[in-house]
This record gives sequence, structure tokens and C-alpha cells, in this order.
Amino acid sequence: MTARLFGTDGVRGVAGRDLTAELAMELSVAAAHVLGDAGAFAGGTGDMAGVGAAGSAAGRGRPVAVVGRDPRASGEFLEAAVVAGLASSGVDVLRLGVLPTPAVAYLTAALGADLGVMLSASHNPAPDNGIKFLAKGGYKLPDTVENEIEERLGERWERPAGSGVGRVHEAYGEADRYIAHLLTTLPVRLEGINVVVDCANGAAHTVAPEALVRAGATVEAIGARPDGLNINAGYGSTHLDRLQQVVVSRGADLGVAYDGDADRCLAVTHEGEIVDGDQIMAILALAMHAKKELVKDTVVATVMSNLGFKIAMRGAGLNVIETAVGDRYVLEAMKAGGYNLGGEQSGHVLLLDHATTGDGLLTSLHLLAEVARQGRSLAELASVMTRLPQVLINVKGVDKAKAAASAELAAAIGRAEGELGETGRVLIRPSGTEPMIRVMVEASSEAMAQEIAGRLAETVRTTCS
Repeated sequence: MTARLFGTDGVRGVAGRDLTAELAMELSVAAAHVLGDAGAFAGGTGDMAGVGAAGSAAGRGRPVAVVGRDPRASGEFLEAAVVAGLASSGVDVLRLGVLPTPAVAYLTAALGADLGVMLSASHNPAPDNGIKFLAKGGYKLPDTVENEIEERLGERWERPAGSGVGRVHEAYGEADRYIAHLLTTLPVRLEGINVVVDCANGAAHTVAPEALVRAGATVEAIGARPDGLNINAGYGSTHLDRLQQVVVSRGADLGVAYDGDADRCLAVTHEGEIVDGDQIMAILALAMHAKKELVKDTVVATVMSNLGFKIAMRGAGLNVIETAVGDRYVLEAMKAGGYNLGGEQSGHVLLLDHATTGDGLLTSLHLLAEVARQGRSLAELASVMTRLPQVLINVKGVDKAKAAASAELAAAIGRAEGELGETGRVLIRPSGTEPMIRVMVEASSEAMAQEIAGRLAETVRTTCS
């Protein structure tokens, strides 16, 4: 069986090898036919005049797409291929330039576009790249729509000509529309807050410092000099060492870090302690609850969220709904239940009152707003939950089917859960893409978590090979 082209967050691979210009163009053609219904508009007389800074794409004669990218060098040729595929399919294109994924999602909706395209491989190294498609309204695609795009790759189609081809316009000024939107969501100004912001040499290197300054904060930016090859290299939410050092050495109030496409955010206290996505969600959940803004007093998290988060939420009288790992599953649960706050330990936080996807810059602004509003340090705010020691061991080269059926493994899990009681937990889950079992244990002490996780991993190796 052929492997599915779309992964958990679009199509990714090494640019130029796995993700070629030819594939990018073919994907864009297929996406245009599925999302833009381009065939129905072939021969149309759409007019792009006024679309962009002065107007909306809604109501035009042809379907419209917005295209953004992060600063990877490969994004330049992939953007050209995507734009060519869309325009040759009869879709008008607005090129947004280098912007975060959530900015592209917001502008897909704000400009009335029929689809959005983001070129990024998120926190992956520079040689990788990816293509994410967004539906009308700025939402990520469900599996069924991605499957339809895959199925239509390479199909025969009637190509428009003359006035039927799409037109391409630059819309780099739309970054300001995104920043203005973010600032309208803030409950308070950020004057008096000194923050270091790590942009991962990625898509937020311009808009993040500008938004924070316009919100009133005093800002020092690091990782804000992308050269096309240094994205995520020693900077960003997956490399917090440098941010910790700068925050402490400068005497800043706190630091925030994004990943390459800025859809996630982690933070650092004035003492250099890391504040992860669970802690950020806890801070925002309690603040929203106090202001009666948290829908159904519920937060949506994944099975990997720290038990300390769930204990803290339960202690505050709030509900936690768990999903599979992946922000798309968090989003699905939030939309199904009408909830407005959810996210992941990795820093994907979804504030659906203001965005359609995880937005690192939005998250950081609202986190800083709580520091300003409450007049307390980030360290104090983060103390609302205690992170239990969490140990994760990946056991490779095992038979996932055997693991699911193993009575010996089930018994070992039962014994471990008995030892942990209510102060810990065990999570055994198969990898979705590899012959691997992930063993995760949380306990009241690091030593206990390590001992139990090691024991369970050995059981997996001996019974499931």
C-alpha cells in the first residue's frame, strides 16, 4: 500500500528531494480543484485590483488563494511552484511573503480567500520544508479533504487560458493587518514589561518584535536574523538555552520563544526556568475562568499533558478533555464541543475566540497581558501547577500488534499503576509512523519515574519483539 502523502501537519520532506518543485506544483493544482473549485471558474474575469491592503477577495470572479512562507531558502522555489500551480489552475494569488502560519490562517479568513497555503516545516531544520493547505475561513484540513487532494494528483483537467488564468499580486503589507488584529484582542497594555523574544530565525522575526513593542513592552529580540539556512538552529522553542541565558543576564522580566513558523510558544521566567505549554494553558485557563470567559469551564489537552496540569485544573473546579497527540485533534475536539481554550505541552495553544489555529505570538501576548494585569511575575503565575517528573522512553523495533495483545505487558502496567496510585500515571502508546512503542511514566519523584519507565520499557522489548 502506498504511504499517505499528507502527515499530521501537511506534506513534509527534504526540500528538493522529497518535496520537489514538481510535487509542490501538482499539489497546488489538486488543492485548487478541491478547495477553490477552480474548474467552475475557468474563463472567469476576476479582477484583483483593490484586493489586499484595501479590500477583500470575497465576491471576485475567480477563486483566490493567499500564500505565505517561512524564511527557508527552499521556500523561494517552492513558493514559485505553488503560485504557478494555483495561477495556472485559474486561481488568483496573493503572495504574503514571510509570515507565521497563524498569520496566513488569519489572513485567509480576513481577506475572504478560498484557500490558504503555508510553506514551512515548523521546528524542523532548514533542509526540510512542508506545504500546509488551509480551507476557507483559515482552518486546517480534515483527513478526508487531504485524501481527496492526494487522489486528484496528476488527474487530467481542462487548463484555462487567456483571461481564465489566475493573476498574481504581492500583498506583503498584510502583515500589519495581522498585527492590528492581535492587538485588538489584548485586555491590557504591556507597559513596564521587559521581555526577550526568541524568533528562531523564523517566520516571526519581524512581526513578533513589532507586535510586542506596539503593545507597550520593552523588547530585545534574538534569533531574528534569518539567512535562509539558520532557522531553528540553536534558537527557538526547541533550543531554549540561549534565551534562558539572555533573560537572566539582561535582568529581563521573562522571555518567550517561538518555533520556525511561530504556531507555538514557550516561555522562560526571570530566573531562567522554562514554562511549558501546560503551564501557559493553566495560567490562561484560570484567568479566563476568573473573567467568566472559559467556555463550559473546560480546557482541551492531549494525553501527553502533565498530570500536574490535570490536578491543578481539577483543584480549580475546571474540566479537562483529553485527545490524541497533535494540535489538529485538539482543534477537532474544541470545535465539536464549542470550547475556546486548548493546546499541547509543546506550546501549541489554541485561543479560538481570536484564532483558527495555534498562534505563538497571540499566546505570548496574552501571557504577558496576565503578567501585566495581575502584577505578578511569570514564575508566580506558573506556580499554579506543579509539573510531575515525566520520563519518556521510545522502544524501537517492536511489534505494535504484539504489544496491544500482550497479557504480560498489561499485567506489568497494572502493577506500575498500583505503585503510582493517584500521584502518577502510565501511558503506553504506539508510534503512528514507526515500529516503536512510547513508554511514558509520571511520578512524584524523578527516580521513581525513571525506575518504572525503565522496567516497562524492558517488558516491551522482551515480550513484543
